[in-house]
Amino acid sequence: MPNFLKDFRGGLTTLSLLLITTLALAQPKDNSPYSRLGMGEILYPTLSASGMGGLSAAYADPLHINFQNPASLAWLTTAAFEAGLFAEKASLEFGDDKSKIWTGNLSHLALAFPLHNTLNDVLDKKRRKLKWGMGFSLTPYSLVGYDIETTRVFPEIDTTTNTYQGTGGSNKAIWSNSVRFKNYSFGANIGYIFGQLERTRTVVFDDLSVSYQDIFRDNISIRGFVWSAGAQYVVQLEDKKLEDEIYTGKSLIIGAYGNSATSFNTNSTELRMRQNTIIGHRDTLLYEQDQEGSGKLPAEWTVGLMYQNPGKLRLGLEYTSSKWSDYENDAKPETLFDSRRIAVGAEYIPDIASYNNYLRRIRYRAGFYHRTDPRLDDLKQYALTVGFGLPVILPRQQTSFVNLAFEFGRFDTSNAIKENFVKMSLGFTLNDSSWFFKRKFG
Repeated sequence: MPNFLKDFRGGLTTLSLLLITTLALAQPKDNSPYSRLGMGEILYPTLSASGMGGLSAAYADPLHINFQNPASLAWLTTAAFEAGLFAEKASLEFGDDKSKIWTGNLSHLALAFPLHNTLNDVLDKKRRKLKWGMGFSLTPYSLVGYDIETTRVFPEIDTTTNTYQGTGGSNKAIWSNSVRFKNYSFGANIGYIFGQLERTRTVVFDDLSVSYQDIFRDNISIRGFVWSAGAQYVVQLEDKKLEDEIYTGKSLIIGAYGNSATSFNTNSTELRMRQNTIIGHRDTLLYEQDQEGSGKLPAEWTVGLMYQNPGKLRLGLEYTSSKWSDYENDAKPETLFDSRRIAVGAEYIPDIASYNNYLRRIRYRAGFYHRTDPRLDDLKQYALTVGFGLPVILPRQQTSFVNLAFEFGRFDTSNAIKENFVKMSLGFTLNDSSWFFKRKFG
């Protein structure tokens, strides 16, 4: 067993218990009305180093994984394992009606490492012109979880109660590779998306004492291959460099990543029936099983810029465009809208080398983002984010991190449900520099 796994077995056990406990408390309370549309609530991956408005295009750190822009993996100097989760409290408003809900989920699992250990290169007095990083990650892509009840009055006919319920979601498993030559890095993600979406609508005729309920149920299985590619370039603003060619001076990082439209396959089951629970009678009007179909996910791209003074300050901004108007799904045809997102963020470390004041070694983060949501033409999401990177010294003096972040935001629209939310993210970054280290015995 690698030393990395031996050292962190206890930590992973504790982390597993935290994940199970948090998810058990949070998931039964899911009620996100907008997840009824499209593939559900799209969960944009949250980095463990979160709290900076979700910046990712130009983010590169030797101790943290950035699996959104695969080009960043070539800048890693240690093997890193990351796990994260989130919990969210939301307040829904529609006219005079208000309700509060909780939700939560695993945000990501990721493992990444440089293919060549920098310690070997230092001991062998070797300088590599080409750096190679590799990673694996598992993240939720979308989440469906809602339970909505509406009443419609038809004068001189009847009053009906409609209940909409949905569960499920989709996930992405990704294999990432990145290479770096001097100040340039390039990377690619190859992955697989899979999941299941279940939706039910029940119509009850309230004014009839003995009436049938109409039930419409759809179960859609989704699967398909996805990809993305990215690049980063570091503009050196000072003439500084370490022995292992890791630049330590002030710099400007330019980053971008994206993908073209990608297709997926569906397998769906459609059920339409009427039932009367009082007399115990049920009529199946339609039942079609294993219907094969296809769909298309949108082309997306993100570009960003980040100024950094290593060990002291980061300032960045980025822009994302997603062409959701091209979205297709044979099993559930819908019209979505193009989405745009702009974000700014910062990270500040008072004194990374402080030995007697822990608060001065903490990474303080803040940011803001604004996004147009593709599910409605006037639905917007915006949030203020804050975060903290808490360094932890593990065996062999290797620095790891507990990352904590908060989002205070709102979904806003002119004529539909509005939502205020507070989201807490908790991430763990465990680093180890002994992977691929060649031990010599003399």
